[in-house]
Amino acid sequence: MRNHCSNVCCLRQIVVPFAIVAAVLSMIVPVGQAAEPLRVGVFDVDASPAIGSPLAYDPTKEVTSPLSCRGLVLLGDERPIVLCAVDWIGISNGGRQAFREGLAAAVGTDVERVALHTLHQHDAPRCDFTTDMVLAAYGLNTQVFDTPMARDVIRRASAAVKRAMAEAQPVTHLGLGEAEIEKVASNRRILGPDGKVQFVRYTACRDPEIRAKPVGTIDPKVKLISFWNEDRPLAVLTYYATHPQSYYRTGGANPDFPGMARNARQTATGVPHIHFNGAGGNIGAGKWNDGSPENRQVLADRVADGMRRAWESIQKQPISAADMSWRHVKVSLPLAPHLDEAALQKTLDDETQPATARVGAASDLVWVRRHLAGDKIDIGCLTLADTRVLHMPGELFVEYQLAAQQLRPDLFVAMAAYGEYGSGYIGTAIGYTQGGYETSPRASNTAPEVEHVLVSAMRELLEAQDRELGPLGTDGS
Repeated sequence: MRNHCSNVCCLRQIVVPFAIVAAVLSMIVPVGQAAEPLRVGVFDVDASPAIGSPLAYDPTKEVTSPLSCRGLVLLGDERPIVLCAVDWIGISNGGRQAFREGLAAAVGTDVERVALHTLHQHDAPRCDFTTDMVLAAYGLNTQVFDTPMARDVIRRASAAVKRAMAEAQPVTHLGLGEAEIEKVASNRRILGPDGKVQFVRYTACRDPEIRAKPVGTIDPKVKLISFWNEDRPLAVLTYYATHPQSYYRTGGANPDFPGMARNARQTATGVPHIHFNGAGGNIGAGKWNDGSPENRQVLADRVADGMRRAWESIQKQPISAADMSWRHVKVSLPLAPHLDEAALQKTLDDETQPATARVGAASDLVWVRRHLAGDKIDIGCLTLADTRVLHMPGELFVEYQLAAQQLRPDLFVAMAAYGEYGSGYIGTAIGYTQGGYETSPRASNTAPEVEHVLVSAMRELLEAQDRELGPLGTDGS
């Protein structure tokens, strides 16, 4: 009997360790078994307005070239991520919220994991459901917005991204490339001897003296991120910072030269291309562009050539779902001191004021009330292995893009701006002391303190706490 008990006890001592070992082994991926793959699906819907529908400044007379709403859905270990770029001048406030909510619901993800940007073409629509509702009370909304058209684009884009998720393809490799684009971008703000803005070199500049000024501070590189299934390319993302218009106010809806370049490269490669405008608030083609219609194709060809060289420079690396993640932070953008709720309401109510003044007042009023209500915007960061893509608001100065790259020189860092458009231009702290259009009350709804807010957000998202930066824009641009 004693021997029987002894054997049972020994058996129990053996069984317990084996149970633990079995549980541990069940969590280990067998040698040679592939990690969970990343998957990508692509969508593209027409975003062109109807004849008579308002563009940013004029009614639509024709669609010279179709506008698009295109993007991709990324599927990994976490909830889906949607990246979307629209050939419109800007999407803000309630329009942006509804757009992101539609895309998020279609793929079952959080709104914060939807990055929505415009390319900022000027012969293209605006979208802002909140300002539309404010103006509707005064009978002014249909002069500025075609909300039924915008809601239809949201509906079709949501259906398309849902299909894209169902048809998503496995991604085995990430491809990265970059190249300089020549004779397209130039800084718009030309400083005089006193350190103030002497000239604003707009994106179509006919003055030969102003065009002759130096290029100034820009980011000359187009960055390219591509997704591959072994040797088969699935999708391409490109990023380049400049105002996108060569000339406008034609009444002909068109995606202008960056859209033309994107379309040309998609045709040449047979691979879906999604292009994002970087921090181009103070950047334009003015040094190289006199506004002549034939110059649009010249600029498009130069951008396309840079995209081609970036494509040819691609270095591929294996990637899995575990290499992808998304982070976001919510920030409050400091309100410009010139914005006064009562004064804006007075302008809006005044029927003797021009319609443009009342529309501007309504838009600013919406932004002020969002701020007073404590509403925050979210800034996102996509991680793909050693790549980071920052998703930023407004017509952002290029110094923010350059600063992001300086914060993490060890990574491949790209930036998409023109997210939340309600802020207008977002300058650097010193930019607000220099004068010029971009940081004037006409153009910017944020205060100089915005630099600290955004740099802090970028530092947190890029995990770059130990990397020091001086004040942005102190190099004379």
